[in-house]
Amino acid sequence: MANVLPTHKQVAVIRALTEGCSVRSVERICGVSRETVLSLLLRVGEGCAELMNDTMRDLDANRFEVDEIWGFVGKKQRHVKAGDSADVGDAWTYVAIESETKLIPAFLVGKRNQENTNAFIADLASRTKNRVQISTDGLEMYKQAIARAFGNNVDYGQIVKSYEADPIGPGRYSPPKVTEITKKSIIGEPEEELISTSYVERQNLQMRMQIRRMTRLTNAFSKKLRNHKAATALHFANYNFARRHGSLRVSPAMEAGVCDTLWDTEQLVEAALHGVRP
Repeated sequence: MANVLPTHKQVAVIRALTEGCSVRSVERICGVSRETVLSLLLRVGEGCAELMNDTMRDLDANRFEVDEIWGFVGKKQRHVKAGDSADVGDAWTYVAIESETKLIPAFLVGKRNQENTNAFIADLASRTKNRVQISTDGLEMYKQAIARAFGNNVDYGQIVKSYEADPIGPGRYSPPKVTEITKKSIIGEPEEELISTSYVERQNLQMRMQIRRMTRLTNAFSKKLRNHKAATALHFANYNFARRHGSLRVSPAMEAGVCDTLWDTEQLVEAALHGVRP
């Protein structure tokens, strides 16, 4: 008979992971082996990806902010050698957040290239049922991707920030000062005052805090791409369904009408592993 981790232990492990604990700290806190923690992370994380893929459909959305956040798998890109796996090195996470409901209906983990940018934007387009306004930074790849996925049925604007030159001397650990902000209308007629990436950039900070392998200057980085994707999916599902948003006072999924109640961690685990939803 298989040795199945009790439900209360599964919940404790997943709750610790979603609060930003590393795999080894979860091992010590919960008294569960590292291999078991990683196995559970994979199963729940991949189940969360399926859960979001199934539920984030026909969304009544108005405005999206889109950005990408850097991470890495195995080693940083500058250390990647010719014979290394294609999975190691840079691992960018594309994120789209709905500005009003704070829902994150789409994300993608992979290299930052035109192919993945097109796939991510096409996935976002497939989940909305009405014309939306999209804001991005100045990454040129978004222009082709959005035009290809939405055609003219979108209002798209870019916000481009200019920064002061990096100071000479030891490395810094705070962002440079913004010296200029320019807003551009790219497709349609986006409302200029609503062209912004503030919410998605705040979500990037939340990812750094709540996904331990995304924390900078640590040895908790992902050693396998599959683990990295699973941890990212777990974070977004927990954020959407099982975390009360500070300003909304409900979960983003409730605000967007995707579900009716605020889930707890046990309900999230049951939905991910067994398809049982509240």
